[in-house]
Amino acid sequence: MTELPKTFDPAEIESRWYAHWEATDKFRPDRPGAEPWTIVNPPPNVTGNLHIGHALDNTLQDILARHARLQGKDALWVVGTDHAGIATQMVVERQMQLSQDKRTNYTREQFVEKVWAWKEESGGTITQQLRRLGCSMDWKNERFTMDEGFSKAVLKVFVDLHKQGLLYRDKRLVNWDPGLGTAISDLEVETREIKGQFWHLRYPLEDGSGFIEVATTRPETMLADMAVAVNEKDDRYTALVGRKVRLPITGRLIPIVTDDHADPELGSGAVKITPGHDFNDFEVGKRAGMKAGEMLNMLDAKAQIVQVSDGLIPADFIGMTTAEARQAVVVRLKAEGFLVPHIDKDGEEHESEPRTIQTPYGDRSGVVIEPWLTDQWYVDAATLAQPAIEAVKSGAIRIVPKTWEKTFFNWMEGIQPWCVSRQLWWGHRIPAWFGDDGEVYVELTEAEAQAKAGPGVTLAQDPDVLDTWFSSALWPFATMGWPDSSPSPRSRGEGRGERQSQAPASDTAPLPASGERETLGGRYPNDVLISGFDILFFWDARMMMQGIHFMKDVPFKTLYLHGLVRAADGSKMSKSKGNTVDPLGLIDQYGADALRFFMAAMESQGRDIKMDEKRVEGYRNFATKLWNAARFCQSNGIVASKHLEAPKAELAVNRWIIAETIQAVQAVDLALADYRFDGAANAIYQFGWSRFCDWYIELIKPVLGQMDAPATGLEADETRAVAGWVLDQLLVLLHPFMPFITEELWSKMGPRDYDLIVAKWPMADARAIDPEAAKEVDWLIRLVTEVRAARNELGVSPGVRMPVHVRDAGADTKGRLARQSAAIARLARVDLAGGDGPAGGAVQIVVDEATFVLPLAGVVDLDAEKARLTKGIAAAEKERDALAGRLGNASFVERAKPEAVEKARADHADKAAEAERLSAALARLG
Repeated sequence: MTELPKTFDPAEIESRWYAHWEATDKFRPDRPGAEPWTIVNPPPNVTGNLHIGHALDNTLQDILARHARLQGKDALWVVGTDHAGIATQMVVERQMQLSQDKRTNYTREQFVEKVWAWKEESGGTITQQLRRLGCSMDWKNERFTMDEGFSKAVLKVFVDLHKQGLLYRDKRLVNWDPGLGTAISDLEVETREIKGQFWHLRYPLEDGSGFIEVATTRPETMLADMAVAVNEKDDRYTALVGRKVRLPITGRLIPIVTDDHADPELGSGAVKITPGHDFNDFEVGKRAGMKAGEMLNMLDAKAQIVQVSDGLIPADFIGMTTAEARQAVVVRLKAEGFLVPHIDKDGEEHESEPRTIQTPYGDRSGVVIEPWLTDQWYVDAATLAQPAIEAVKSGAIRIVPKTWEKTFFNWMEGIQPWCVSRQLWWGHRIPAWFGDDGEVYVELTEAEAQAKAGPGVTLAQDPDVLDTWFSSALWPFATMGWPDSSPSPRSRGEGRGERQSQAPASDTAPLPASGERETLGGRYPNDVLISGFDILFFWDARMMMQGIHFMKDVPFKTLYLHGLVRAADGSKMSKSKGNTVDPLGLIDQYGADALRFFMAAMESQGRDIKMDEKRVEGYRNFATKLWNAARFCQSNGIVASKHLEAPKAELAVNRWIIAETIQAVQAVDLALADYRFDGAANAIYQFGWSRFCDWYIELIKPVLGQMDAPATGLEADETRAVAGWVLDQLLVLLHPFMPFITEELWSKMGPRDYDLIVAKWPMADARAIDPEAAKEVDWLIRLVTEVRAARNELGVSPGVRMPVHVRDAGADTKGRLARQSAAIARLARVDLAGGDGPAGGAVQIVVDEATFVLPLAGVVDLDAEKARLTKGIAAAEKERDALAGRLGNASFVERAKPEAVEKARADHADKAAEAERLSAALARLG
């Protein structure tokens, strides 16, 4: 046994143990014959740094991975990074700009080589940061979405989907980022509230007999209007349906059509339709019979005005930005009398109406996103979604929490075609070649495309690359070697031989039932996926679609969706608000174990977590308390247990702590089985802090004797054996949550043949529970707690000993008093006295059927104490009632910030509890 230092130093322990685990391959699957257990991490961007969301996501995954190892499973946690097409290309281009260089100075191949060089030198910082968090990932099998093998899988999926008619090229609207010059996904669009304007435009009927009024926040798009839509139920426009209006400025004749998109209750009830530049209008146009190739496109890739196919945009608009065109269109419309003025509430006239507008911006470029009509590659997501929907409905995939199922079904049942092409140089280049014969050839290689096209056809490969989400959708099976080979479910390590005590789990655990989970060496389906709810559709659902389609089975059995980590006031964290939290800074200050435990204790099945540094500090204190408890054990001859089963025990306190240990194991088992991370963490915390570190250690001190004169004998030997066993059980239970301190304490409590990371999970053997011993010690704890609380409320000095009289005690209580009198005297600072005690001037405490009377004469000034308590009660009730009135005000609850309402509720609960506590203290004085 190596003596623990007085001070707990997380930094030194963490760096030493992680290096040891990794160097000794503790994260590698190495249990021949054991049940495979697999989880894959959501691959972070290769450009990324660990943020607080990563800390939550990976902490939860690591808890499950370490728990599975301790259960004896052959646990594999697949780790890797995503090539992050847009983000990585931007990083490299910005780096080039520092030396006055740019991408277009190079060929595509030369630039891609520069990106690979950057990746090798600077990419993957986050993988080192994940190590600091304690993530037990299989680093020797680290994957990258541009690996040669992974890329082969990506190209095969593209080609196969195309040959199956599930992937095609089409002209549709996309989110176009003019700053980056590429289509982007909805996830990369950041919606901001912008102060803008609402203009009302007057479109004249073709025959000059009148006008129809429309309203828009983007008047410049009228240059490409192709229709005006009204609702067929709107009687105001029944006679106009089918007629045409002549657009101002362009003179284009466009029809008046009917469509439910036009709401009679909004504005004039008539809507201008620009199908080439608005997603809703695109659908209206299609319903009106317009083909995508016929829709007018008035913007180029930089969002500047270009001439449309009918040539009707005036030349002086060509080349303008959208902002310039907006101003020019408004000026022209006003001059020609087609702008309807807005009359404000004071009767004053303005050319537009002020509005707050939800405006899309590129989250990386920071420019306004334009809906743009362009040719892209699409996946038939609606067809692929159906098996995924059925998998969730049938229970083949379990979504936790279940409340997310409705959201999942709503999105999947209305899913749109998935745009998978991006206009970048970095990424998986699309395996499609355009022939000068007008055909497109989709094959794995150019040679295969040429062979299909014939020798007389000149080919040019599509310059686009695939959406990053397309490749990451293959993560659960492409990381396992698909399509070339299936990895072994286990590496070829040798068995560890015979096991005893808290030994590593058996290598001879039963195999899965015949025919079950044989795909990819037992690694597919994965057992569980941990994911933020914000990527449910961008990643999780797409893995379901691709996995089921190509592997003929679900990619994971359980999908656990966690919430977001928010700022302390409940607001969303963002760099612009300056309220982000650096997890590495928290690790530096409090240790990784404390941060991990905070994340687990606060994770309550998908609810958002409010960042609370004081709670992190509190869990650092928990680690320190456990450290000091282990030091106490060392100094009193308590060492590592030699047994997995609970030792035999005669003393009630030892039988009690054994029962408490088993009940803690049961609680943690149930919580983890139901993915209640908070329940598991809190069960361990209560058992570790209150039951073991506080009460048990305090209760066994007399049995163990003084540190300079340790006790001997059967009772002392029994207590040391039980205490060593309980501490071992606690360390194993806590290890998935706090791996570093638990491994350190495990190693220091005596000689071990194995590290804690490969020990065996405790067994919850209810046969070892002694109900009578549990009742007795629980009674003792309640009595001591009540006496301490009363003394504290009355301001009795801790050093003052008081007599205690007992009234109405039954036979069980009398027996307990006889057996526990020494513990009561030492812990509560009271001495048992005969008789019923005084009728007044005393504190009366009821525990079960008995009343315990503590005379206060000569100890407390009763009148002064009553006055103090009465004053305190009045103050607490006054604040309680004021807060109740505030919360009862509907105006406050509805209009105040949510965090202000929540604080008022918390303050009200605190004051109510304080008034109740002080009232109870006053009542005790008689």
